Amino acid sequence: MAIKLSDYESGDKFDGDYSDALKEVQERLADVHFKHIIHGNRTILVFEGWDAAGKGGCIRRMTAEWDPRYFEVYPVGAPTKEAKDRHFLWRFWQKLPGSREIAVFDRSWYGRVLVERVEGFCSEADWTRGYDEINEFEAQQIDGGTHMIKLFFHTTQDKQDERFARRLDTPHKRWKITEEDFRNRSKRDAYLDAMHDMFKHTDTRWAPWKVIDGNDKKAARIAAMTHVVETLEAALPDDLPEADPELVKMAAEAFGYEAED
Repeated sequence: MAIKLSDYESGDKFDGDYSDALKEVQERLADVHFKHIIHGNRTILVFEGWDAAGKGGCIRRMTAEWDPRYFEVYPVGAPTKEAKDRHFLWRFWQKLPGSREIAVFDRSWYGRVLVERVEGFCSEADWTRGYDEINEFEAQQIDGGTHMIKLFFHTTQDKQDERFARRLDTPHKRWKITEEDFRNRSKRDAYLDAMHDMFKHTDTRWAPWKVIDGNDKKAARIAAMTHVVETLEAALPDDLPEADPELVKMAAEAFGYEAED
């Protein structure tokens, strides 16, 4: 069925103890990250959504217990002149994860069919062609053995306005709000049309979208993090390797190590 953002606007409060739920899902994420490293997997996490929808807060909490050597968060902004001189996917190819790595994209190549479309930064032919280019790009990654999880954080206009006001009222959060946020806000209907088309063309069998109701931040965080950990748990092998016999021998010689039964 086609994705309708209006289905993700209830804003239901998180049902349960948020602190306990957060700790539990972070522990599961830590465990799956160790397996991800051990088995040499590659994963791409795509975070898209409205300004102030909660992407950044979710990413911070999702990665809190991960080994920083094996993941990278890429906050994606406007392309540089160097990037503009090349195909729009060029700058993302350079950030793809290697073995054992997770690449987290805070906004992504979907800018081609969202902000670049709405703001007129590319031609209609460019963003129309972009759907197939994106689908092929994602299929290439998955066919090559990379896991891909795509999340979209949705909020109503009223909730976004409330968060904008709170940022303006909070000195250490004012840096988060810019003129661009209000420019985007003024074109909400155009963005909704672009999002509808994006879901229609890129919610594929191999790389489906997961929409998160972002109107309650706590519920959104738990929902998004749970989706990520459940997807990775299902994708990764459950077994763990035995200790390397050579390392066991070295430990025995070094300090009398004996394996536990």
